[in-house]
Amino acid sequence: MQTTRLSIPDVILFTPKVFGDDRGFFFESFNERIFQELTGLKVNFVQDNHSKSQKGVLRGLHYQLPPKAQGKLVRVVQGEVFDVAVDIRKSSPTFGKWVGEILSAENKRQMWIPEGFAHGFLTLSDTAEFLYKTTDYYAPEYERCIIWSDADLKIEWPFDDVPQLSNKDLLGATFRDAC
Repeated sequence: MQTTRLSIPDVILFTPKVFGDDRGFFFESFNERIFQELTGLKVNFVQDNHSKSQKGVLRGLHYQLPPKAQGKLVRVVQGEVFDVAVDIRKSSPTFGKWVGEILSAENKRQMWIPEGFAHGFLTLSDTAEFLYKTTDYYAPEYERCIIWSDADLKIEWPFDDVPQLSNKDLLGATFRDAC
């Protein structure tokens, strides 16, 4: 497994070693010992989530407040997305900065998004199935949303049209109001 620390070093991109032949492929999608060795982090995943989205669907930018903040290890098992993490940790030198990566079933990459980040993704393929491992349980009373098009964040989403959004995501707060 190869790790790449992104321009926000706490966000880590994982590229697995894939063993393939004419029968298909095999790779380890998660190994706690290797994750800890490569990141220096000891995390406890307590919930797995699975979503399916159509092309042009944008989900996010979601986060949970402490004490229910979530770290997420995310990956795509079908299709392709543009995945974004926004640093919302006020004491961080990268507060208000974002990183984005293409995650796909083909590249098999995963992204570690620690607690203190808002997260969202845009579906680029006809459909995409997205998996999340989280470090805390979903707690709707602690859940918040930042509007995807926030003028201060200036996220460079790779599309020309307005994305498809849920009502919750349409009503997301501005970054300034959220943080």
